[in-house]
Amino acid sequence: MNDLEVRQLRYFVAVAEELHFGRAAARLGMAQPPLSRTIRNLERQLGVALFERTTRQVKLTAAGEVLLRDARTVLEAVTAAACRARQAGSASPRLRIALKADVDGGLLSQILDAYRADDAAPPPELVLGGFGEQPQALRDGHADVGLVLCPFDTRGLDSEPLLTEPVLVAVAAADPLTARTRLCLADLAGRKLPGGASAGLGRPVEPRPEAARPASNLSEILSLVETGSVVFFTPASVARRYPRSEIAYLPVNDLPDSTLAVAWPQDARSPAVAAFVRAACTVAAARTQSLMPSTTT
Repeated sequence: MNDLEVRQLRYFVAVAEELHFGRAAARLGMAQPPLSRTIRNLERQLGVALFERTTRQVKLTAAGEVLLRDARTVLEAVTAAACRARQAGSASPRLRIALKADVDGGLLSQILDAYRADDAAPPPELVLGGFGEQPQALRDGHADVGLVLCPFDTRGLDSEPLLTEPVLVAVAAADPLTARTRLCLADLAGRKLPGGASAGLGRPVEPRPEAARPASNLSEILSLVETGSVVFFTPASVARRYPRSEIAYLPVNDLPDSTLAVAWPQDARSPAVAAFVRAACTVAAARTQSLMPSTTT
């Protein structure tokens, strides 16, 4: 069997994700007949059927499901290899740090100071993205290291937890809930999150500041909270960073804590990545120690 080509895998993934040859061809910017021929040739090359085709639908076979999983990994690796090669060959290499703005546990400034103390460390560059985008940025080579909220997709990544902190609910200062010292999720029944979901329906899977429409950033979300339109969940470090007289941040008994981690590709061999991870762990350990209650003998 001849080796598979990246082009073949890219075409196959498009069809497998669209489950429609016409839509896949449009997505790839090509005509449908050559796409269909490529898929048929790929099936002959592998000696297995990848799709079940009828006049009404296209479905993946068991072999197709396996190839889709592995093809995505291969394509991610190819993209990452190109990005990292360009980065390594740059006249002014940088350490690209993926994170969501304001979601750093209040540690970023100190981590960067500690990282810059290493004379061999290249300058840092922040790669800002939305919630959940950081692991993919690491896998596809657009970032070298990242600060991420747990849990996250760990495929191909190593990580170290840095800081665990309570998650609070932000409500309007005039909300009757502010008369209570502690809440549970059931107390939030009827309150809406920025995305429109109910805050009291159940335990959030990943408690974190909510990204939503029409609010596109934290400032807009806080403005909605002030008016009583929404509530939202946020790590305590974000609440400390954005105190507002019109907003109250309240603890919720059955809301799980938020854990911030530093993550990097498993195959990373960069001294700069190692320096950043060391700096992050050192700063986080010092912060955790400072927050521990003192004991006297």
